[in-house]
Amino acid sequence: MAYQSLEEILDYCEAHNRKFYEAVMDDDCQERTVTEEESRQQMYAMWDAMLLASTTYEGNRKSASGLVGGQGLLMREYVGRGEALCGDFIGQVIAQALEMGESNACMKRIVAAPTAGSCGVLPAILIPYYKTYNVSHQAIIESLYVAAGIGQVIAARAFIAGAAGGCQAEIGSASSMAAGAMVALKGGTNQQIVTASAIALKCLLGLVCDPVAGLVEVPCVKRNAMGAVNALTAADMALAGITSAIPADQVIDAMREVGEKMHPSLRETGEGGLAVTPAAIDFTNLLKSRK
Repeated sequence: MAYQSLEEILDYCEAHNRKFYEAVMDDDCQERTVTEEESRQQMYAMWDAMLLASTTYEGNRKSASGLVGGQGLLMREYVGRGEALCGDFIGQVIAQALEMGESNACMKRIVAAPTAGSCGVLPAILIPYYKTYNVSHQAIIESLYVAAGIGQVIAARAFIAGAAGGCQAEIGSASSMAAGAMVALKGGTNQQIVTASAIALKCLLGLVCDPVAGLVEVPCVKRNAMGAVNALTAADMALAGITSAIPADQVIDAMREVGEKMHPSLRETGEGGLAVTPAAIDFTNLLKSRK
């Protein structure tokens, strides 16, 4: 990717009178030597895969470990009863995030956005918004370009893998991508897109990667829900005119620094954090005894 910073994307947009998503699409066309239509078709395929993953969720299915499964269904039923403290829309977002995370744990087809472990964040805000507000597929596709551009810059300047930088690199990056995508969907400016991405990421700095039994299930699935709600919070702040005191690219650089300083036991090794709590150790031993 030609862009090494979000500021560079903003500069391109200003120089060429382009929207954020168009700047990302322009770069994709140039990098892969494809037409705009070919580029859009690839993004449509990603959106279709997200929708399919949502419609094929099985609430009665458990992961092989038995750690997760059915939580998305429970949340959706709770929301349906009108009991959600966060309200219907946020409740649907939480349910969708859980369902996507569980589908990944059950080895079903998902879209890594940017990773499999964080696959629930972006669709968790896009799918409920698409269904609730009847937005066009074209608007969704444009928001996916925005998310892709943010994710590419994060990957270039820092990392998106929990093994490299902790869960801040996975859920944090996904939340940053989702925040920018939501601002785009709401008609926000290019600068507001970048501001939302900065707010979302800096709120998750330091998030460790500590999977129980080395599986992308606990606490990963629930963190998808947290990342999605965090993205909406950041998007609303940016759309309200609230700015980030720290520029987005500097937030990404800070995430890289934090990840590099993070102890290896907190970077997907399963040797620290929740992974070594008594309950987690008991479950890990139980899984080993089954083999």
